[in-house]
Amino acid sequence: MESNAIVGLLLVLAACWLFLGSRISALVALGVVFSVAGAFVLLNAVGFTLNVSVLLGIVIVLGMLVDDAVVLVEEAMYFRMERGMAALDSIREVGLPVLASVTTTIAAFLPLMLLPGIVGKFMFVIPFVVTVGLTVSLIEAFWMLPSHVVALGTHAISRSRTQALREKWTHRLRVKYTRLLIYVMRYPSVYLGLALALFLGAAAAVVGGLVKFQFFAFDPIRLYYVNVDMPPNAPIEETLRQTLAVEQRVRVGLREGEARSITALAGIKLTEMEPLYGDQYGQIAVSLNPATPDMRSLNAIIEDMREAVVNTPGRAAISFLQISGGPPTAKPISVKVRADDRAELRTAADAVKALVATIPGARDVVDNDTPGRDELELRVDVNAARNAGLDPGLAARLVRLHVDGEVVADLRDRGEKVELRVRAAPRTVTEIRQMLDDPVALPGGGVTSLGALLVAEQRKSLGLIRHWNLRRAITVEADLDKEQSDTLAANNRLRAEWEKIRPRYPGVNLDFSGELDDIDESLSAMGPLFLLGVGLIYLILAAQFRSYFQPLLILVTVPLAFTGVTLGLLASGNPLSLYTLYGVIALVGIAVNAAIVLIDAANARRGAGMSTLHATLYAARRRLIAVLMTTGTTIAGLFSLAFGLAGKSLLWGPVAASIVWGLFFSTALTLFVVPVLYRFFMSRRPSSRAHP
Repeated sequence: MESNAIVGLLLVLAACWLFLGSRISALVALGVVFSVAGAFVLLNAVGFTLNVSVLLGIVIVLGMLVDDAVVLVEEAMYFRMERGMAALDSIREVGLPVLASVTTTIAAFLPLMLLPGIVGKFMFVIPFVVTVGLTVSLIEAFWMLPSHVVALGTHAISRSRTQALREKWTHRLRVKYTRLLIYVMRYPSVYLGLALALFLGAAAAVVGGLVKFQFFAFDPIRLYYVNVDMPPNAPIEETLRQTLAVEQRVRVGLREGEARSITALAGIKLTEMEPLYGDQYGQIAVSLNPATPDMRSLNAIIEDMREAVVNTPGRAAISFLQISGGPPTAKPISVKVRADDRAELRTAADAVKALVATIPGARDVVDNDTPGRDELELRVDVNAARNAGLDPGLAARLVRLHVDGEVVADLRDRGEKVELRVRAAPRTVTEIRQMLDDPVALPGGGVTSLGALLVAEQRKSLGLIRHWNLRRAITVEADLDKEQSDTLAANNRLRAEWEKIRPRYPGVNLDFSGELDDIDESLSAMGPLFLLGVGLIYLILAAQFRSYFQPLLILVTVPLAFTGVTLGLLASGNPLSLYTLYGVIALVGIAVNAAIVLIDAANARRGAGMSTLHATLYAARRRLIAVLMTTGTTIAGLFSLAFGLAGKSLLWGPVAASIVWGLFFSTALTLFVVPVLYRFFMSRRPSSRAHP
């Protein structure tokens, strides 16, 4: 993440230099440093630490930090200073549009702080960092940047050959764009219909399955475990031998330089939720070296060795455990089998495991039922005890004396309490039933065995008894190959298959949880949060433009942003995930910025007396470079993270990629759709007063 942040910053500065030159881009760079430093100071003040999530927020906001400064510099100061005009008048000209652009971006990110569940807690800091960074950048753009530009005066713009080339190609770009826009305006219905067709096609691609769903993707930690589960009666020596045999196969499956350490343990098993202790548990922890371009991925390493490791001779059940680097905390398939009857519960859990094993892509199917050990239950045979002349209570006491003993006195040894316990002499037995052969003296002088006075029943004891919502429960879990099936499809298939066999287990019901819980919780909140963000943006725009209608023209960029994200997913082959949806909601506030500066400039020209057609064309031509710069700097800041230039991230890459693709396509569409719509609707409305 640190490398992506550095590369992103360099790309942002390069984009500024491309449009503004070295001197003004240096001033903009100072603004980035000030904004990031101010954000870190405020984050430290409220108790946040520097972590990956904070760095992601910085990476996202890097390109946005310069947006307000870019509009002020390029559209007003730069433009005015080239013509010998007062630079500070630029704040009066574009101050309100810049303020509206930044606040709409903040309004899109703020509702994301309300995202519930583990995903919301995990990602809360990201919109907070973006909000703080943008707020600090406003202070820098309205206060510090103008003073620096005024201090430089005419020296802010160089007169080099490079500057002449820069002015030449930006002028040519404006001319070509204006000509193309005029051509589009001649056939508005055709091109608006084309934009609508793109939006409907994007929606059809999502609904029709052309865009794959993978609701959670995470960066796996370079560590995995191989679980060795022996039968409950296995002694720890046998468990250790089996674990070492599995370890040898794990070592064979690793290439030179891949493993940092391999540790085999017996008597303990670490799980995602709790450690388990017992002689039947063995586990091998494999820590891998940091990934390099020529090294296999964690999933590839496990899959290459899976068959050989799982087929290790012995009585063990062998499975793999990966630790995710982010939410969800549970596995893709996690279902709780609930019943009151223990036998029916165990049988139903086995049936559910068999159903899960038939799901395409399901692997490492396990349950959390902890088998108990062999136990010997002893009850006093009352009739036999009385026939032998013994009180049944005395017979029970004899059993206690033979097994556990009885405390007969308390002593003190240097102030410490010491119990004096009387019990039979300890001895080693190979079978617990040998204890029943111990002789017992009878009151009449005879001798009998302890077993003659008791009724013995040998059976399996219960291990851990788990409950879920007041009923006994066994949780069946499995990992899922997301290339073959997604979480929703797999769980829906399991539900359908369970309904077929449900009559066999009338006292059993299933409770689906795990990753599905996180998906349902997050998806149910995404819609309301999206509407809240759009509503806040509408209120800000209505106040800015003093109109109820023009904000609707600007919000046309929302479906254009969705179209852009979908086209990006189709082009890149990336799946649609919850993190992608998170990026889409954030993109709403970014995508409207281009429409804000276009419509504000058109309103100013209509207020000055221009016709709607001329106002639209001149505004689009004038604000083209500002739109391209703000879009370019935002894309530049996220480009490295989105495409993995300095290291790929399965968790954060989709967020950055959704913003990059969505912003690229939506800006291209906005530059043509919004002017056409503005001319069509505003030509039927009277001109508003000129903006001050």
